[in-house]
Amino acid sequence: MEVLDFTPGNYRFVPNVFQYSGSVAAMPGHHIERVTFRRPLPLAAGFARAAEIIRGAGRPLTAFCACELRSPAPFDETSFKAFNDIYVGTLTAWGLTDGTTNPVARANVCPTFETPTEPSLHAFSFVAEGEASLPSFVVAGSGEGFDKGPGHFSERIVRFGDTSPEAIREKALTVLMHMETRMAPLGFTWADTTAAQIHTLHDIFPFLGSEIVARGAARKGVTWHLDRPPIVGLEVLMDTRGVGIERVL
Repeated sequence: MEVLDFTPGNYRFVPNVFQYSGSVAAMPGHHIERVTFRRPLPLAAGFARAAEIIRGAGRPLTAFCACELRSPAPFDETSFKAFNDIYVGTLTAWGLTDGTTNPVARANVCPTFETPTEPSLHAFSFVAEGEASLPSFVVAGSGEGFDKGPGHFSERIVRFGDTSPEAIREKALTVLMHMETRMAPLGFTWADTTAAQIHTLHDIFPFLGSEIVARGAARKGVTWHLDRPPIVGLEVLMDTRGVGIERVL
């Protein structure tokens, strides 16, 4: 995979699809900071608050490099595209994308508890000045599907419609592989991570030790959220990061 520079934000990224990049990493002389809201804010209010925080840190809005969204329920492919068109509109207004190449990494899931009534912003990351933490990167959330390829998205989902224990294990292994594929071009591995999040309603304990811990993907533990991935048909989603400065507001 190629790596591109997004100089206005002082970070590098692995291109993916128009909605989000595969991963981001701070350029030399900079680091990534993550901000989590105690309660997710509706999308417009969340982005407005993020803008205040970024500007308050003396940084341009183009320093926005990753976000974690919460949605009421999984989308079908058509409604997911419509949602993304609105989301990308904000990024365009902030000078982050021209609608084709998008440097921002993203994770989007649907909580089963304290479910939001509308798409909301749970957390975001931005690039700040100074070598406060190394390494400094965020990997976008990925389910067990493949973003690119022919046919309907459901045709690119691993063991679509199968939720047997064997299928969930295979889906999780695919997600782990996606994380590694998105870290590698930036020069990172599991050994560089500071957090890993798995979002699924299915039991991961039977293979937690043999496949996740043994792989090195839980070096700081794993946060398991009872969330659904954002697209109908996906069963497991994961995101990971190496971030030294995190705040809860």
